[in-house]
Amino acid sequence: MAESVEELTVAYEDGGVETVKELDKKILSKGAWATVIYRYQDWDRAKQAYGPDKFTIRRYQKRNGEYQQKSKFNISSKEQAQSIIEALKHWLDD
Repeated sequence: MAESVEELTVAYEDGGVETVKELDKKILSKGAWATVIYRYQDWDRAKQAYGPDKFTIRRYQKRNGEYQQKSKFNISSKEQAQSIIEALKHWLDD
């Protein structure tokens, strides 16, 4: 596991193939509890190509000097991400 928030990743390799490719990440909060949002793509073995962009928000707790994932929320499409953005903008504009 990672000792710093900057080391955290969703990238994953299986059998020499990067099955989850991290494209970007933004650290939303640091400390004993950290929140990170990632942009990533999954490898589609049938098509031998990466799929569409996906997004996930992960919460980590630092225990014994290492971050451990405690929860996650997957945003499965650009459309769902846009709906979340619109809801937040609406609430923040009130």
